[in-house]
Amino acid sequence: MILTKSKLLLASAAVLALASCTDPGYVTGESQSKTKDGAIIGGLLGGFIGATSGSPKNAALGAAAGAIVGTAIGSALDQQKKDLDASFTNSAIDVVNTGTELIVVMPQGILFDSDSSTVKSSLDGEIRALATNLQNYPKSTVTIYGHTDNTGTAEHNLLLSQRRADAVMAKILSAGVSGGRVSAVGKGEDSPVASNLTEEGKAANRRVEIVIHPTN
Repeated sequence: MILTKSKLLLASAAVLALASCTDPGYVTGESQSKTKDGAIIGGLLGGFIGATSGSPKNAALGAAAGAIVGTAIGSALDQQKKDLDASFTNSAIDVVNTGTELIVVMPQGILFDSDSSTVKSSLDGEIRALATNLQNYPKSTVTIYGHTDNTGTAEHNLLLSQRRADAVMAKILSAGVSGGRVSAVGKGEDSPVASNLTEEGKAANRRVEIVIHPTN
C-alpha cells in the first residue's frame, strides 16, 4: 500500500509532539539527547506501522505508543551506560550509547597478545563487571563482534576475529550470563573504524565490540 502524504505527516507530528514532551528531569547532556533519540525512533516506527493500516488515527496511536516505548528504552540505556562506566576500571574501555543500543568497545591490546585469542587475565575483572551489569539488566540480547586490521590474509583475520569473539563470549558465559542471550561473530578486517595505512589506525581497528540490544 502506498502511504499518503497526510498519513506520514500525521505520524511525524505525533512523534515530534511526544518527543518534545519527554520529561528531561532525570537526564542531562548526552543522556537527555539519547533518551529523545529513542522516543523519536520508536515513534517513527510506531507511526509507520500504524499508517500502513490505512487509518490516520492508527498512525497517530502507533506513533504515540512507539514513542513511549522508545523513551523507556532510551532511559534504561542511559542508566545502564552510567553503571557500566562506573564499574570499569580500565580507561581504554569505551561505552557508546547510540540511543537504541549500547556498544562496549575493548581494544585488542588490552584483551589479547598479538595473534592470540586467549583473553588476558588482567581483563577478567572487567569482563566480570560487564557480566554483572548484563545480569542486572536482563532485558537484552548481546552480540560480540571481533575485528582485526588488514595485516595478514583476510581468511586468517576472519578466523582470528571469530576465535577472539568466542573467547570473550566464553568468559561472559562463565561469569553467569545466560547462553541464550549471547552470540559471537567474527568480522575480520571488513569493518574498520580507521585507516589501515597508519599504526594508530590499525590499533583502532583491532578491537572487540560487545553490542547490547534491548529486547523491549
